[in-house]
Amino acid sequence: MQTANQVYQQNKFETATPGELTLMLYNGCLKFIKLGKDAIICNKIEVRNINITKAQNIIRELMVTLKTDGEVGKNMLKMYDYILNQLIEANINNDMKALEEAEQYVVQFRDTWKEVIMINRKRQHGSRVQV
Repeated sequence: MQTANQVYQQNKFETATPGELTLMLYNGCLKFIKLGKDAIICNKIEVRNINITKAQNIIRELMVTLKTDGEVGKNMLKMYDYILNQLIEANINNDMKALEEAEQYVVQFRDTWKEVIMINRKRQHGSRVQV
């Protein structure tokens, strides 16, 4: 039997727009990067590996769903590839600098994506909308 929170979370994903799902992926990636950073600090190798691998999987998902028929998509794919390589480097070598660099790029993507969603909502609804 599902708890109320589990039902809420399931409905949140099922009713989200593609843009909102992408934003959730960015936020999830940042969550796992933070957990990976905490694990590096605490020297918890298994926890680091689990969380950075989850962040890598999110970047891979963003890569395979990206439309690359235009120049912007091709450039984003290159950036995702770079982020993925930084995550791999961080995971293999316990490299906080590589992890922080990946985090900075994901934050920039997330913040830009959030702005795009807000602009689209304002156009659709004509009012100030929070994401």
